[in-house]
Amino acid sequence: MVSIFVVVLFIGSKQINKVMILLYIIILLIIIITFLYLIPGRTSELKDPQGHTLPGSIASLEEINLGGQKQWILIRGTNTRNPVMLFLHGGPGTADMTLLRRYTTELQNHFIVVSWDQRGAGKSFNAVNPPSCMNINQFISDAKELSNILCDRFNQKKIFLVGHSWGSVLGILTVQKCPDLFYAYIGMGQIINMYENEKISYEWTLEQAQKANDKRNITKLSEIGKPPYTGNWLKKFMTQRRLLGKYRGELYGSSKGAFPLYLGNLIRSTEYTIADKVNFFRGIISSVRLIQPELMKIKLDVTAPVLKVPVWLALGKHDYEAVSRLAHQYFEKLDAPVKELIWFENSAHLPHIEENEKFNDLIMNKVLTEVTQYSASAV
Repeated sequence: MVSIFVVVLFIGSKQINKVMILLYIIILLIIIITFLYLIPGRTSELKDPQGHTLPGSIASLEEINLGGQKQWILIRGTNTRNPVMLFLHGGPGTADMTLLRRYTTELQNHFIVVSWDQRGAGKSFNAVNPPSCMNINQFISDAKELSNILCDRFNQKKIFLVGHSWGSVLGILTVQKCPDLFYAYIGMGQIINMYENEKISYEWTLEQAQKANDKRNITKLSEIGKPPYTGNWLKKFMTQRRLLGKYRGELYGSSKGAFPLYLGNLIRSTEYTIADKVNFFRGIISSVRLIQPELMKIKLDVTAPVLKVPVWLALGKHDYEAVSRLAHQYFEKLDAPVKELIWFENSAHLPHIEENEKFNDLIMNKVLTEVTQYSASAV
């Protein structure tokens, strides 16, 4: 008691009050953060206009085992008897469950839409270990295993596969390895030859900086030099991508690139916990670091000239992240039973987002119809 009295005399009662208030605030913040951290991920149910859960629908956030590792999928559809459509996200490591949930609302009326956080990404971040498993063959194996699981679960002979950016490489390689699992492949932001892609992407970004007389960014691009990058290559790669976004080569409708779009969805997400939201950023950095060197060697124009399933490519006219003209050249030479290329005139790297209505229409009224006709004729 004497010691407390001495402290009060020393710092004064007003100071004591300030210290106590600060302690209360800190304790309250700790309680709030702990509470938020413990809230599990969830996804909203699919409901009718009256607010009732749709009978026969599915809205499920699930942990599954792929390749010996726990990974996560989001499944949404108004009718579990509809065909399955699996989305392969880009990056590597750019998980997008909540983003896809928002932009596939219409598709969920026609398909069972499955979003998968690949190993090392988002909710599946912990599957980054061991790092030796972060290789393209393992991802193909995971995609094949997941496709088989979905076929068995929903009593389907095949599923539809959609790949975006890095996911478009994974998509084509998976379709090439096991075509009997898929009704069709739809590629968005389609990557073909990664080495050529990066050279053209860099040159275009530098050209835009020069046209804008943006001396600061001209200097930055000149300092990192042309790809393939050496030394601190990850920092150089990220710098080029950030400037690419500034000149609308990633998201045509924004000079800030796609990052604010992903960030906004991440903040509002119910599918991702606090830990998942932190791991979202960790997953991008670690996945790019581990997979990009192997990805730089990809030449689908050489290794995958033939696909035994119908193919649709949805290409943004202004895409300089996955250079669309390389995908166009690949398409011209591609041997597939059915193939079609659709240009999205007001899009860059994310046509399914920037021109969402057109993309949904393509899937529902073109892909689904023509695959049905093709399947009937192939019997």
